[in-house]
This record gives sequence, C-alpha cells and structure tokens, in this order.
Amino acid sequence: MTFALRAQGIRKSFGGVEVLHGVDLDAVGGSVLALLGENGAGKSTLVKIIAGDYTPDGGAVIVGDESFAALTPIDAQKLGVAIIFQEFQDAPTLTVAENISMGRIPNRFGLVDWPEVNRRARKILDELGVDIGPRRTVSTLRVGERQIVEIARALSRRAKLLILDEPTAALSHHEAERLFAFIRRLRDQGVAIIYITHRLDEVFRIADRVQVLRDGSEALSAAVTDTDRPSLIEAMVGRRLTELPRPAPVEAELPAKPVIRWQDASSSDDFTDVSIEVRIGEIVAIYGKLGSGAAEVGETAYGLRPVDRGTLEIDAERVTLSGPLGGIGKGVGFLPAERKAGGAFMVRPVAENVSVASWPRMAVLGQLITFVQEARAYRRWHEWLGIRSRNDPRQLMGTLSGGNQQKVLLGRWLERNSKVLVLIEPTRGVDVGARQDIYAALRRLAEQGVAILISTSDYEEAVQVADRVYVMAKGRVVTEVTGDAVTSARLLEASGG
Repeated sequence: MTFALRAQGIRKSFGGVEVLHGVDLDAVGGSVLALLGENGAGKSTLVKIIAGDYTPDGGAVIVGDESFAALTPIDAQKLGVAIIFQEFQDAPTLTVAENISMGRIPNRFGLVDWPEVNRRARKILDELGVDIGPRRTVSTLRVGERQIVEIARALSRRAKLLILDEPTAALSHHEAERLFAFIRRLRDQGVAIIYITHRLDEVFRIADRVQVLRDGSEALSAAVTDTDRPSLIEAMVGRRLTELPRPAPVEAELPAKPVIRWQDASSSDDFTDVSIEVRIGEIVAIYGKLGSGAAEVGETAYGLRPVDRGTLEIDAERVTLSGPLGGIGKGVGFLPAERKAGGAFMVRPVAENVSVASWPRMAVLGQLITFVQEARAYRRWHEWLGIRSRNDPRQLMGTLSGGNQQKVLLGRWLERNSKVLVLIEPTRGVDVGARQDIYAALRRLAEQGVAILISTSDYEEAVQVADRVYVMAKGRVVTEVTGDAVTSARLLEASGG
C-alpha cells in the first residue's frame, strides 16, 4: 500500500496571532512535493506540526485511515515521518555507522555490538547506492555526504516521509546534482518527500507537485507541469513580478583606478594568481562552485585570511590586513556566508546589531554609548532597506527572518559608511521577495558611489545583479564576463558545470 499523509484544515496560533489558517497538505509515497513560501509564510510551522514538534489548534493529520488531532515526535517517528534540517543534527566526532544508529545503538550482553553497528550502516548505504565508508568520521565528509548520512539515518528507522529543509543551501553544484539523483532514487523506491526550498529552478528539476503558502494560507497547489516560474513568484509574494533583468549598463563614468584590487594574489591552498578589481559605482561578482576559491578571495578583503603572494590594494595602496579590524579600518564592510556564526548577534537587539561597527564613532567621551543613539541608527536604515519587523529597535535579531537579518547586517555597514562592501553568498536561505529587496538596495548603493563585490555559488544571482562577473574554478580565475555575455549558460560552462 502506498504511504499517504494528509494534513487537513491545520490551524495554529502563537501569542493570540493565527499563523496557519486551515491549511491542507498531501504527501504521497513515490512523489516529491515542493513546499514554497516567503519566510514567515508558515512552512516551518506546518512541517513541525506534521513532525509532532507543535500541537495544532485545529484540523487533523491523517495517515492512511487513521486520523490524529495532534502528533508527538515519537508518534510521528513511528508513523515514518523524518525531518532533515538545514543545520545538521549529526555528531561530527563519531563515525558514519555510529551516526546512522545514533539513539538506538545495538548491544549484546550490555556491550555495544560494533559488528552490528557497522553491518546496519553498510546495509542501508548499499540499499541507497551510496559509497561512503561506515567507519569514516563524519567530520571528514563533504557537506553533501553528511547530508546523505542524515537521510540514511532516517531511512534506517523505516522513514516513509522525508521532509528536506533547504537541502542544497550549502552544497556545491556537483553535490546538489548528486542529491537530486539520490532523491529521485528514494522517490522511485516509494518514499514520500516534502522538499522545502527558495530556489525556484530546483522545483522544476526535482518536484512532481508544488504548493505555495502565503501568510499562513495556501496560495497555489498544482502539478509542476501545470505551472511556471512567474506564477510561483506571484503566488509567494502576492503580486506579479518579472524576472530581474540584466542590470542596465552603468551610465556614469567609472573611476580609472579601482578602489580594491587583487593582483596575482594567492592564499595558501585556497586560490592562486587571482587578479580582480572593483571600482566605485559598480557591482562585481565572483562566481564559482563551493570550493572554487570565490568566497576565500572575498574573505581576504576583510582580513579573515592572508594574501600570501601577490598583492591586495585598497585605494591604490598595498595593504596587509591582520584581521577584521584591519579591513574595517580600510573602509571594508563584510557580510559572511553564515549569518548566525559570523555576523549576527542573535540574542541582542537589532539596533545593537546595526550599530556595533560604529561604536567608536558613537561613543561619548570615548566610552559611553546610549541606546538612543543605537535606535536612531537602526531607524535610519529600517525603511531604506525595507526591513520587515515591528520597527522596534529593541526587537531581538533572532526573531527576524533570514532575509531581514541580512538587511540588518547590510545596515551595519551603511551606518559605518563603508566605501567597499564584500558579500559572501548574500541571499543564501533568503526568500524571493527579500532577494529582490537586497538586489535593489545594492544597486542604489552602487549608484551612490559604493564599490560592491559579491562572492556567490548561485549563477542566477550573478546574472541578475552584477555588472561584471569573474568566474573561478579550482582556485583560479578562468574568465571575466561582462555585459550581455553574462548568462547562466556562459557562467555554468566557464565554471565546469
């Protein structure tokens, strides 16, 4: 019998505010359902109800012929529901086999049955067609391999419904392709899959059906073959949006000298003989798959890694940056790929997050900083950047969606009046509407005289926002593309994709 789960009329409120308004969802064995929606649309709440993490206020979850007003995590696991989160839930210091059996290690006479631990892992990996050694330590695996181990752990518990949350967010193009092939095999084996993503091209690559939530209600549900990209975008944001075209050519005459330049620059094993330059008033992208060196080049501008050979110049002056303070002192603002780990103070107010890089300027008598000053700084950029929040400077950073967190971090460097902005994967995990807001803000900043460098593994991002694109592969710049020559096909071809 084919596995089938139906969420019917699901309602959920938090603090008296209803966030799901009677939502339905169907997951069927042998089918991939893409679940879309902007951050805050209700996707996470809905799948957490299915997984038993939240109790709904109304509706039911129906599995086969059995109806449940609510599930517990143990109920959901027994029914075959498993979530693979964007942030791994593994134990990096343990082996692959130990991770697969985690929480249910077999034993004999009170001792761990290590042969059975490894046999169980080998069996499920062979069934999935995965060539990963059970005795390998998880920390030595590539990101894509760690993700597959998480899926293997779920399937070893006889999971019949897999919920994948932004599974390609941190994967290279090659790893994403392997994951897609893996998902197709699972689908063909009868597994039901709910695939949560912000990347619309993936919907048409991997899904059979698509459902869009907007403001806690269903905005669209259709077979993938019966819809298109503009319809999905319209369903998500509630208005018709066209694809971002190539940026119009910069009309203002650019300065002859770049504000930041790498000349035959190398850094350890990360990149070699890189020559890249960015002028005031333009947006330049470095496009490359994860591991190409694109992100690492950007990190040298902020002092996060050294330039060992060749030169890095800012304002025509050769610089050696000893750390982020060096980059900040030279007028460089930086947004890391991992907001939570490298940029945002999640448990501090948004006003403090905006102001932190400007504290030396704000300090009265070199010591005292008032919240009034920080609040003023936050409000200065709240509307300009289109930050969707309560407009409360005391609101905690962690309560904002990913896209709005990114806007707050961008406001940090605008308040600092940085002349160079370096952004690594600036819209990773950011919904469609927030992406367009960020792209529009970057274009306005470029027109106002800021030099912007983006390091990205998203070829669509490079096409939509950059005036020029340097393509990197295996630590080297393989080509520079400009104007109408910047196309998805050209970038993928040049990067080896």
